[in-house]
Amino acid sequence: MSPFLLTRTLPEDATGAALRADVRRGLTSAPKTLPPKWFYDAHGSDLFEQITALPEYYPTRAEREILVDRSAEIAAVTGARTLVELGSGSSEKTRHLIAALTDLDTYVPVDVSESALSQAGHALIAERPGLRVHALIADFTAALALPETPGPRLVAFLGGTIGNLPPVERAAFLASIRALLSPGDALLLGADLVKEEGVLVRAYDDAAGVTAAFNKNVLTVVNRELGADFEADAFDHVALWDAEHEWIEMRLRSRVGQTVKVPALGLAVDFAAGEELRTEISAKFRKEGVRAELASAGLELSHWWTDAEGRFALSLSTCR
Repeated sequence: MSPFLLTRTLPEDATGAALRADVRRGLTSAPKTLPPKWFYDAHGSDLFEQITALPEYYPTRAEREILVDRSAEIAAVTGARTLVELGSGSSEKTRHLIAALTDLDTYVPVDVSESALSQAGHALIAERPGLRVHALIADFTAALALPETPGPRLVAFLGGTIGNLPPVERAAFLASIRALLSPGDALLLGADLVKEEGVLVRAYDDAAGVTAAFNKNVLTVVNRELGADFEADAFDHVALWDAEHEWIEMRLRSRVGQTVKVPALGLAVDFAAGEELRTEISAKFRKEGVRAELASAGLELSHWWTDAEGRFALSLSTCR
């Protein structure tokens, strides 16, 4: 049997159908919104890689620091023989964890990008002979069925992506992860922590303007895929801290009154001058809040690790 197996759980047009549904719903709501997952076409993914290297953007470096320092401990605590990674992308940071999991039999990366899964999976097999990779082309926010693999299993959701989900969706997502776990399995969750407002805002509004280009890329995606006529230069990038909800919001603010047409949906969408389109929330967390959210989903926080500056955390939880 080949050490690399790829399973598609998404219908061929699932991505296009989801985009159409999200754009129709978001541009006809008040206030207008678009989900952040549509930032990530090839160009958007390249821009995000540039963001992770910016001096203002600390989360990627902070999480990598924890993984370098704590992967051996995570491996010892979990004894995982299967590692499931949700939103795996290039699997770059996960290599530290895979290297430490000496008993690892199978790696299950889950992503919507077939090319990313294939490239990362084959690279890992070349680096670690004997490792099996069962990649899933799937939307991890929808119902997910995992392949039969040896336990115990460690499910990893890294990068602070949990913060992109509003609280109600976050609760449903954590409950769905709990449903995948058996006794002895664990969840490794990355979470960006609440900190000084200026540090947070700068991380999403860098001096070089890379995040602004990344934010506006969602308009390019909608133009290309749905024939829309958004003018990126007619919108300004906005990043602000919502202290009540303890999250960063990224928005696009219309510079002028304008009408945007989306032919594939038969939509004509009016924007007033100064009207904002929300493209992302990125919630920041506190330890007790994470503990409470995990508990509500039937998970018990057992370990909590942060980087040296206390900017980012990895938590390990098990079935209650």
